[in-house]
Amino acid sequence: MKNVTDSFVSLGHWPSAASFGFNTDILATNLINLSVVLGVLIFFGKGVLSDLLDNRKQRILNTIRNSEELREGAIEQLEKARARLRKVEIEADEFRVNGYSEIEREKLNLIDSTYKTLEQLENYKNETINFEQQKASNQVRQRVFQQALQGALGTLNSCLNNELHLRTISANIGILAAMKQITD
Repeated sequence: MKNVTDSFVSLGHWPSAASFGFNTDILATNLINLSVVLGVLIFFGKGVLSDLLDNRKQRILNTIRNSEELREGAIEQLEKARARLRKVEIEADEFRVNGYSEIEREKLNLIDSTYKTLEQLENYKNETINFEQQKASNQVRQRVFQQALQGALGTLNSCLNNELHLRTISANIGILAAMKQITD
């Protein structure tokens, strides 16, 4: 590499190029070269650079426009969602209120029906007790009546003899005959 740079540096010392030669002053040559390169770039690259910048500007504007449209669409969707949320919240409140009142109504109906059932059961119980008391009372009466009848029959059988028996029959026949004459 050192040989290559030495050959360029040594070109400035050629005897045949006394009037024309390479300027080996780095600062002077860099400014000239830089201005030439910039001039060529500006002359030829001006159109390309402006086209690139215009394309970039259009892409940025399109992106901004698309972003604005998306933002507006998102805002519309957000408003619709908020409206639906408000509607659903109102419906939920109505269901909650109606549900609570329905629950209260059902609770009261259940309590009323329970009280009515208890009253009916109490009435059935009382009726059953009264019926059983009447049944027991009737059974006691029948037993007392049967015992009294058996006692009376026993007393009659022991007290009655044939003569008393004949007199009772005769008296009954007389009573029947008298009744017959009254009715005729």
